[in-house]
Amino acid sequence: MTFIVIEGLDGCGGETQTKLLKKHFMKNKVKCRVFRSPDYRTPIGNAIKSYLNGKLKLDVYSAFTLFSSDTLLTSKTIEKERVDKVVVMDRYVTSTLAYQCARGLDFKKGVEIIQKLDYQKPDLIVYIDIKPDTSVNRKKKEKKILDYHERDVLYLKRVRDFYLMEIKNKVLGNWVVIDGEKSIQEVHKEILKVVNLLLGKKIR
Repeated sequence: MTFIVIEGLDGCGGETQTKLLKKHFMKNKVKCRVFRSPDYRTPIGNAIKSYLNGKLKLDVYSAFTLFSSDTLLTSKTIEKERVDKVVVMDRYVTSTLAYQCARGLDFKKGVEIIQKLDYQKPDLIVYIDIKPDTSVNRKKKEKKILDYHERDVLYLKRVRDFYLMEIKNKVLGNWVVIDGEKSIQEVHKEILKVVNLLLGKKIR
């Protein structure tokens, strides 16, 4: 049926918006399956958690391989699920590309790797755009200790720049930018507009 990815900086509200979309589809009796990256329930997910907490040290290409392996496994499941369901994923390999390019991964090489690994292509990638300062401030309210992805404003600025490069180059498909500085409900309404257009019918 349909595969939708929700993307953005940490604190953009991706997890919240994914849950709201799932709730909306369930209310309207639309078959829906939700995935999240990283999947911390797997051995790869546990390694990612150690990396984000600073316990596991990896160079940029090893980190890219680790994160992209996580989403590649999910991609194979999505291939089956999207046949008769709306699949919504909170972050995808597009997130890995932006975050690791901000650490030094070559953008073109990263895109080439993604293309060769034959990831499932989303029908729509929703990028919830927020300022790096907003990202840090929101995460500080959410938890006491931030990982290095979450606390470095200059790093997050670079991440945002690479997200914009992905949008410009239409990496893995069509992107739509939503203003994430707005309220949760306003963002949800904007996302529903583009999702309804994608599905080709009005779901109330």
